[in-house]
Amino acid sequence: QVQLVESGGGLVQTGGSLRLSCAASGSIFSINDMGWSRQAPGKQRELVAVITSGGSTNYADSVKGRFSISRDNAKKTVFLQMNSLKPEDTAVYYCNADLIAYGRRAYEKYWGPGTQVTVSS
Repeated sequence: QVQLVESGGGLVQTGGSLRLSCAASGSIFSINDMGWSRQAPGKQRELVAVITSGGSTNYADSVKGRFSISRDNAKKTVFLQMNSLKPEDTAVYYCNADLIAYGRRAYEKYWGPGTQVTVSS
């Protein structure tokens, strides 16, 4: 069974920083893209950042220059460094991974349960 678990969320003031982590575990054969999405109350989930297995990255326009995604392939972990946080960054942040589990034949997207990030003004 495959599991993704986020950590590092919390409450921070405007202009502050947080670092989110997400570790994948279980019967994993291979991981391709990993990423972070977020969902604010009353809004649809939106992609924040994605990183390929080779390290290429892509960001939502709203976080470019403030957020940085990275990964540790050996530890099957993805990180999101969030700087210069704004109240509009308040949301539940979800990590995801496109991976092949042992016994499966294709990449599937797995999601973590989410971690709350609250930025106070």
